[in-house]
Amino acid sequence: MFNEKLVESLSKSSMIRAMFEEGARLKKLYGEENVFDFSLGNPEMEPPNEVVESLKKYILNGEPGLHKYMNNAGHIDVRQKVAEYLQKKSGIPLTYENIVMVCGAAAGLNIALKALLNPGEEVIVLAPFFVEYLSYIENASGSPVIVKTMKDSFQIDADAVEMAITNKTKAIIINSPNNPTGVVYTKRTLERLKEVIERKEDEFGTSIYVISDEPYVSIVYDGVEVPNILSMFEKSIIVNSFSKSLALAGERIGYIAASSRIPEVDILMAAMISLNRTLGFVNAPSLFQKVVADNLEVAVDTEGYKKKRDLLYGHLTSIGFECVKPGGAFYLFMKTPVEDDRAFCRTAARFNILLVPGSGFGCPGYVRIAYCCDYSMIERSLDAFTKLAREYGLL
Repeated sequence: MFNEKLVESLSKSSMIRAMFEEGARLKKLYGEENVFDFSLGNPEMEPPNEVVESLKKYILNGEPGLHKYMNNAGHIDVRQKVAEYLQKKSGIPLTYENIVMVCGAAAGLNIALKALLNPGEEVIVLAPFFVEYLSYIENASGSPVIVKTMKDSFQIDADAVEMAITNKTKAIIINSPNNPTGVVYTKRTLERLKEVIERKEDEFGTSIYVISDEPYVSIVYDGVEVPNILSMFEKSIIVNSFSKSLALAGERIGYIAASSRIPEVDILMAAMISLNRTLGFVNAPSLFQKVVADNLEVAVDTEGYKKKRDLLYGHLTSIGFECVKPGGAFYLFMKTPVEDDRAFCRTAARFNILLVPGSGFGCPGYVRIAYCCDYSMIERSLDAFTKLAREYGLL
């Protein structure tokens, strides 16, 4: 009666949302202060003051036409500011014609993939990965090809990527800092990937695009630098949102930037602008286009996230759990002491700790812990984590 494939997928609904809903149930039973919900990457921080002041400015000044339709790609002045910002970062010439303002990174990824893919063409996805990538690729009639990253570091395994590339490979999605691991891909790792892509393009006579999903690019610690994708890869497309960098997750605002070095980039841009309309987005929210354009150099308090990371990472590793220390984002990806990560999450829930199984990110045997929550909740959770460690004989 309805879309059969979609209806079937409902039974495999997001593990992240499922744990979030379990949290709501436990909070009713035990009280909010006694439940430790690390399930959802929903920033607890409020937007920076600069964002609030910018928002006030546009609301109170009554700029004519602010709430009307504009070009499907967004306000030209906003796109030009984004282009100049990215050109300064990358050294790659860009104008407003290389930018499309979109309703967050999810919209941007769907638009970019739909513009690139012919039915059956393949997109390499690096595990662990944000699970919705698979749906986005399928929405664009493509085929996801999952490639595991390095076991101990979660860095890109260039040799594995090379083995996975075929004459049908059209793109590879990278996400650094990564959700769910918090790992930042090193420059050397990305240089190896570039060598592989160029070699396989020559072998097959094809073009392979690098789509970089960058919502966490401003959230890094310990002096870690995120290599610039536009400067490294000729056929690169940046998809970014301000959900995490400016704590605007609910406002659905971001952009796509296509490198000026992409052959026939003007056709690609025309396709993406058209898709912004035909996929039903029409245009990104007008008011927040203006607000984010004022705040491209602004970010949330990363020191606050670092403090949370250090507290939680330090405690978990001291009581016997294993975890790669994240260089960015706001997640810990912890190895489970048993193979069955779902069973581990059920046990953790007995101690009112809500975690997301790594299976949901294509990497069983781990759990994701989102520490974008209140610092005091993390403090309150430490004893529960200690009891969980004892449950598995780690102490």
